[in-house]
Amino acid sequence: MRILGNIYVGRVKDIVKNLNAAFIEIAPGVPCYYSLDDLRNPMYVKKINSPRMVQGDEVLVQVVRESSKGKPPKVSTNLNFSGKYLVLTNENTSLGISRKLDAETKKRLKHSLDFEEGADFGVIIRTNAAHAAAEDIKAEYLRLRQEYLTLKETAVHRTTFSCLKKELPQYLHTIQDINEDRLDTILTDDKEIYAQVSQYLKRFALQKCTLQFYEDSMLSLNKLYSLDVRLKEALQERVWMKSGGYLVIQPTEALTVIDVNSGKSITKKNAQEHYLNINLEAAAEIAHQLRLRNLSGIIIVDFIDMKSESDNEFLLKTLRSNLCTDSVPVQVVDMTKLHLVEITRKKVKKSLAEQLK
Repeated sequence: MRILGNIYVGRVKDIVKNLNAAFIEIAPGVPCYYSLDDLRNPMYVKKINSPRMVQGDEVLVQVVRESSKGKPPKVSTNLNFSGKYLVLTNENTSLGISRKLDAETKKRLKHSLDFEEGADFGVIIRTNAAHAAAEDIKAEYLRLRQEYLTLKETAVHRTTFSCLKKELPQYLHTIQDINEDRLDTILTDDKEIYAQVSQYLKRFALQKCTLQFYEDSMLSLNKLYSLDVRLKEALQERVWMKSGGYLVIQPTEALTVIDVNSGKSITKKNAQEHYLNINLEAAAEIAHQLRLRNLSGIIIVDFIDMKSESDNEFLLKTLRSNLCTDSVPVQVVDMTKLHLVEITRKKVKKSLAEQLK
C-alpha cells in the first residue's frame, strides 16, 4: 500500500535522545522516523504537558520517504499540499520560487500571486507555473489554501492514526510533477486510469497533452512496447552506450557504485580526447539511469581517468547540467583525489528494483 505523501494523526511512540529523533506511529505497529532537528511548529492534536515533543503526543505528520532497505518510513511535521503550479507548506511560511526559473519569470510570478503576508502557511511556486495563466495560479492557490484550512479545522476532531489526506495515485503524481513542455501523449489500456487522467487533464486544462485509450485484442500495450524486456534491461548491471563503452551499476546496502568502462570503444588517435567523449556520454547516461532506476542516497562514479584538470572540470559541469532536470533533488558533491565523483540524490520512494520485488 502506497503511503508516500499521506497525512496522518500520528502518535509519538519513542524519543531516542542519542539520535535526536522520535519514532511516530501512523498505524498500530507502523513506527516512522522523525528527526527532531526538523522540529519547527508542529500541529498537535493532543499535547502532553511539556514544551518539547514527548512520548504520547499526537501530532499531524506527512510521509516524506517510503521504507527502504529495512529502514522505516520517514515523516515530517512540515505538511505539503501540492498542486500543478504551487506547493503550500505549513511550517515554512515564506514565499519561495523554483530555482529552475529565470530571474525575469520569478519576478513576474511573484507579483502575479497575491500571497498573504503574515499567514500561518507558506507557498512555493513550481516550475510549471512559468507558462500558466495568472488566474489558473490564483485558483490553485485558493484551492490549496482551503484544503489546508479545512484539514487544520477537522484534525482536532479525528482519532489517532486517522489518515487525513491521501496522496494522488503515483501515475497522477508523475503527471503533476513533470514539466508540461515535456509531456506530449499519455497512452493507457486501463479504463479506470484513463478516466482519472482524463478528469485530471480537464481540471488543469493541459491542452498540449493528448490522452489515448489503447484497445487491441491481438496485441497488448505491454507487448507493443516490450515493457517486460524494458524492465529487465532497467535492472541489468551492465548498460551499453552507443560509443561501445558501458556502465556497471552496482547498488549496495550503503551506496551505489557506477563504473565507466571504454569497452568496445577503441581509437588510435588522441586517447585523452577519446576518454573525455566516453565520459561525457556516460554523464548523460548516468543521469538517465538514476531517474529510470530511482537510485538514491550516496552514489560514487568511477569515470575513466583523465590527466587534464580542465577536462575533469568540464566533465563535472556536464554532469551537473544533465542532472539539473531531475525532479528529485540531486547534487554533484565533488571529485576526490582518486578521481571518484560523489553524488547524492534525495531518498523519496523505493528504487525500481525494490518496487518490483
